[in-house]
Amino acid sequence: MGAETDPGAPRVLDLTDELAFQGARLLVGIGADVVRTEPGDGLDVAARTHWHAGKRWVAVRDAAELDALAAGADVVLESGPVARLRGLREDGSSRWPHAVHVVVTPFGLTGPRRDWVGDDLVLASAGGMTWLGGRPDRQPKPPPREQALQTAGAHAAIGALLGIVSGTPQLLDISAQEAVAATLETAALAWIHAGRFPVRNGGVYEHVAHRIFEAADGYVAGGYSGSNRMWTDLLAWMAERGEAGDLGEERWQDAAFRWAGRAHVDELVRRFAARQPAAELAAEARERALPWAEVVPAGRLTSNPQLRDRDALVTVTGEGLPEDGAVDVGFPWAALPRPVVLPALHEAVGGDSPWRGPGRVRSEGERSKSRALEGVRVLDLTWVLAGPYVTKQLGEHGADIVKIESRHRQDPTRFAPSMHLRPGSDPDDSGYFLNFNRNKRGVALNLRTDEGRRLLRELVPHCDVVVENFSPGVLARWGMDYASLRELNPDVILVSMAGVGQTGPWRSAVTFADTLAAMSGLSSETRDPGGPPQGLTFGLGDMIAANSAVLATLDLLARGRGGHVDLSQLEAMAATMGPAALETVLDDGAPDPRTADRPNRSPHAVPHGVYPATGEDRWVAVSVRDEVQWRALSRMAELPCQESTLSARRAREDEIDAALAAWTRRHDAHKLAELLQAEGVAAAVVATGQDLVEADEQLAARGFYPVLDHPLAGPVPHEGIVARLAATPGGLDRPAPLLGQHTHEVLRELLGLSDGQLAALAAEGVTE
Repeated sequence: MGAETDPGAPRVLDLTDELAFQGARLLVGIGADVVRTEPGDGLDVAARTHWHAGKRWVAVRDAAELDALAAGADVVLESGPVARLRGLREDGSSRWPHAVHVVVTPFGLTGPRRDWVGDDLVLASAGGMTWLGGRPDRQPKPPPREQALQTAGAHAAIGALLGIVSGTPQLLDISAQEAVAATLETAALAWIHAGRFPVRNGGVYEHVAHRIFEAADGYVAGGYSGSNRMWTDLLAWMAERGEAGDLGEERWQDAAFRWAGRAHVDELVRRFAARQPAAELAAEARERALPWAEVVPAGRLTSNPQLRDRDALVTVTGEGLPEDGAVDVGFPWAALPRPVVLPALHEAVGGDSPWRGPGRVRSEGERSKSRALEGVRVLDLTWVLAGPYVTKQLGEHGADIVKIESRHRQDPTRFAPSMHLRPGSDPDDSGYFLNFNRNKRGVALNLRTDEGRRLLRELVPHCDVVVENFSPGVLARWGMDYASLRELNPDVILVSMAGVGQTGPWRSAVTFADTLAAMSGLSSETRDPGGPPQGLTFGLGDMIAANSAVLATLDLLARGRGGHVDLSQLEAMAATMGPAALETVLDDGAPDPRTADRPNRSPHAVPHGVYPATGEDRWVAVSVRDEVQWRALSRMAELPCQESTLSARRAREDEIDAALAAWTRRHDAHKLAELLQAEGVAAAVVATGQDLVEADEQLAARGFYPVLDHPLAGPVPHEGIVARLAATPGGLDRPAPLLGQHTHEVLRELLGLSDGQLAALAAEGVTE
């Protein structure tokens, strides 16, 4: 089935460069009519096919023709350095005030670094991602496949739909640095709450006992954190194979003791994994409902049985592609009718207007809002990270978030000591929980009781959105599957966030962030050339899935209709692998310039890497993509190459890297980044959590770490809002709730319960 333009879908003028390619692609995924102004000639075939499938392009000769094209757009999505933007007037306002105008720049439209430039490496470094990646004895490195830029693109798409839902045409400011800084899990939070920051370690999670292990013929990702069953069932499996060692002794059944002895436990788990083929271990783990997965290359995604069963792939057809089309990764949820066939980017021909359909028009009687999601109420049944990151974003933009918790189903981010961050904290002031659950009202309901589940069902008619990340089937057993919810509330939006989706042969798979990264191809690409996969040390996949769920929710809100978002975190992560799945078919065979010692090299820039600065383990990222930047850098650093072309620099890349490293080593990283950027060279400090919170003048000037006063923790900086809407700005209004803090308030307000009824519920253990 081909993807046809929805008559109510937005018209999007796509003026993006690599900073926001992913944003425009995600809008194609919701059925938007997307038109570019150039044919994508600067990209290779695989990249052009991936980023621009489903779009058309129109030649624009001058500003007047651009304005005429923009006049028909609901959304203008623009990205690039501030100096190259085409849609802003001198006073900083939009040239197209009739539209939702989303602008993505490296560092934002305001602040002392608004004119700085950067690519994925520089922005991943400035935002804190690069510091977390790589081996401790080597240079830091960012996640693969330009995750910094893809994160910025996802927030651009979210911003576009926030603008549409608000009903107010306006300018949106997206800083790629801030998009990255909001996606680090604990990197900055550990500094805020404990005065420390995580250090790269080759992929071993700091607060979750998961990592990558070598198998008999490859690699697997897994571990033993989570519920106690995760440990007891893994131990039983190891014992069956004679690999349990002394772990059956009573002392190892204590979670705190086990955590303290993690090195010993990991060694025995390593021996257990090393004796099994990777695919067989992963398959048996799924049968046992244990969170393990094979580490697979991205090229195998198109043959993944779960993705194929759910029709979660896209076939792109057009000139220069195979006769039957090229199969690519799809979109994060079933936004378009599946299976999807998309045409490659092609020129729009015929007719007076390049636009299809009427677009989305604001109704005349629509009341303007102070915040984009004002009037929306969300029933939040999520825990840990991916789900709370969804409702966090919705709450930032005005939605009333009613978060359901219980001490009988303990959220690890509230209750697990390893996730508290601040020494001596308790479940009500866990630093991890505080950051991701601000702007929410907390209601305690024991869902193990019939009365708790009855009250939960009674809340549904009062809510517009329900977000849950239970295992598939749990809501159905409670009489709260989508069909049942619709009987309670015909217009309800249900967002389900299972690891691999609600259907398919792997639907029962238990997943953690690392297992999803392994399934999606992301972990495989963390390897240095010739080395093993390293994995990630933070839950990037959780935030990727959360951004996808936010976008899906906003799409339904913008359409004014209910629906069931069956979000697969695996599909969301696969959708961020860029053109990796296409490269095995369409790649031109260009050599990979990376080496084990220089894992940050790029086909598009020389030099391109992370270089040492003065001080212990201090680094600066530098990227030179054009001859002007090269001449500026070589004047400062006296580098060994007289010719300025990319090919000439490539031929002497080893010499250039050695000379540049010798030069950078003599400079302070912060001062050097400022010096290079003043000359137009893309550069940034490889930022730690401390750098972000205390030493980044751009983030400080833009107020990215606002302070909320928590009743137990006191004044606490929190990670800020990424999508900055000019007319309907978001905000942080309240700290995270104490457990059950708003139970009486919400049950009185929404269900009309009396003091006597509330007292009876408490006595019966229903509201705890």
